[in-house]
Amino acid sequence: MFNQIIDSHIHLDLYSDKQRQKLLKSLDHTISGLITVSFHLESSKQNLELSREFDFIHPAFGFHPEQEILSDQELEKLFSFIIEHHNEMIAIGEVGLPYYKKQEDHTLPYEAYIEVLEQFIKLAKKLDKPIILHSIYEDAALVCNILEEYNMKNAHFHWFKGDPFTLERMMRNGYYISITPDVLYEREIIQIVRNYPLEQLMVETDGPWGFEGPFSQKMTHPSMIHTSIRAIADIKKISIEQCYQQLFNNTKYFYF
Repeated sequence: MFNQIIDSHIHLDLYSDKQRQKLLKSLDHTISGLITVSFHLESSKQNLELSREFDFIHPAFGFHPEQEILSDQELEKLFSFIIEHHNEMIAIGEVGLPYYKKQEDHTLPYEAYIEVLEQFIKLAKKLDKPIILHSIYEDAALVCNILEEYNMKNAHFHWFKGDPFTLERMMRNGYYISITPDVLYEREIIQIVRNYPLEQLMVETDGPWGFEGPFSQKMTHPSMIHTSIRAIADIKKISIEQCYQQLFNNTKYFYF
């Protein structure tokens, strides 16, 4: 039976050294790749070093939006790093808009975050690299506007949550979304899986972010994806083997 998986979104550098060593040592033959996304410049540097040590680790470089906005000088340093090492990165990411931070601080300079995201999209387009997006709910429509403006097709919305109209727009544009282990218990995610084309789905953990249900109190591990795939197959009413094969092929097609 075909059971190969690729974790399309994991923050490998955010695990403690002990956790990361345990995770890497416990990976079995079914896990053929990890796409490890970055929070900022130092995170990008660490993920680059991990990719040089392990050939199944594929780094993405970027700036996670749920933090203080970068200064012009900091952004310039990150962009210089990305350009210098673009042949070693698989994508630009994780980038996007600070939805959760905005809920906490309504005075957040949102235009500044939009401008930074626009620069990342322009850079991804210039370097011919996919872009990995943190963009949910009402932010997603805004991000779609920018992607469409720059005719950026290779967009991966990780752990997407949002309204049916934006979801339909994303489908039409050919954007991919990735599903986390909460597909086992979150109705919103189950409904998204039910409605989104299997051909535009990937799977992820977003580790070390933790999950509930059967994963409560457990360290997030790429092997959890096996359970996610069984749930997706059940939702889509297809065989487990077909689900494995399609999700694996989707990720290979999008990234490799």
